[in-house]
Amino acid sequence: MINRPIDLRSDTVTQPTQAMREAMAAAEVGDDVYGEDPTINRLEEAAAELMGKEAAVFVPSGTMGNQIAIHVHTQPGTEVIAEAGSHIFNFEMGAMAALSGTLPRPISTSEGILDPEQVEVAIQPPAGYRTPTALLVLENSHNLAGGRVMDRERMAELAAVARRHGLPVHLDGARIHNAAAHLGTTAAELAADCDTVMFCLSKGLAAPVGSLLAGSTKTIEHARRVRKMFGGGMRQAGILAAAGLVALEEVLPRLAEDNRRGRALADGIAQVPGIDLDPVTVETNIVFFRLSPSAPRTAPELSSGLAEQGVLAHSLGHDSIRMVTHYQISDEDVETAVDAVRQMMT
Repeated sequence: MINRPIDLRSDTVTQPTQAMREAMAAAEVGDDVYGEDPTINRLEEAAAELMGKEAAVFVPSGTMGNQIAIHVHTQPGTEVIAEAGSHIFNFEMGAMAALSGTLPRPISTSEGILDPEQVEVAIQPPAGYRTPTALLVLENSHNLAGGRVMDRERMAELAAVARRHGLPVHLDGARIHNAAAHLGTTAAELAADCDTVMFCLSKGLAAPVGSLLAGSTKTIEHARRVRKMFGGGMRQAGILAAAGLVALEEVLPRLAEDNRRGRALADGIAQVPGIDLDPVTVETNIVFFRLSPSAPRTAPELSSGLAEQGVLAHSLGHDSIRMVTHYQISDEDVETAVDAVRQMMT
């Protein structure tokens, strides 16, 4: 048994750094609904510059950021195209229907990466008897596809299809900075062809709360009103934004380390009998693997057994496990986790 839990369930379990805690305690604050919180204003300006957009708005969660974008870009009775495993379709509680009156048109893919031809076919032709397409949503990196990454060329190709049909593009970039680190580029470059982009501070960036939605000045003005309508006006939230500023300065530059440890974790686990995992598919900090039919345990049994050994993992259904590396996971933790999996599977 190890001395402390090695928590690989998600990068949302990260604790704020000491620098974040100190910045939060010292944060200068004001009423953000009035636009008077200087720390939030600084964070929004930094996020807009980081993403290559004119403006940004601080929101409580990635889900709210995505749903604000959907509300801004669509009208009730329209459709949103997204990959079938996307976060907005699977993990946002049907919010696009409940809050914006829109329906998803999911497209199934083998690796979570949309193909331009698939999007072209999915766009509904203008007709009085068809539900019109209003928005294309992309996800990069793709959570349920094991953190797979779309490169700049594919992003541009997909956006070009949308543009030909007069459709806006929203990027769910919850972990866009992990994707950029993998490609050796910037998040702004990956988001260049998107009208809006959301990224999370509370995942790999280790801040306790918050996400940013970035876009044009006009779009973000609209988004700010929708944020208030959705209950996201947070008043003296500069205390939270202060942690986000530290995250951008302190944690973002080291995300490549999380990606490297994700690949090392995959390399080790792939050698364990009874596990189906191709390490080449692990591009960022997310590791998905399946248990073969002959495996001695189910995914819930493996997850439970690992927890008894001090390694926390997230089981998905009967035969799948997800592990996610983050700044609190060391090289030694990766080795320990691999050893624990090996012991449980033999």
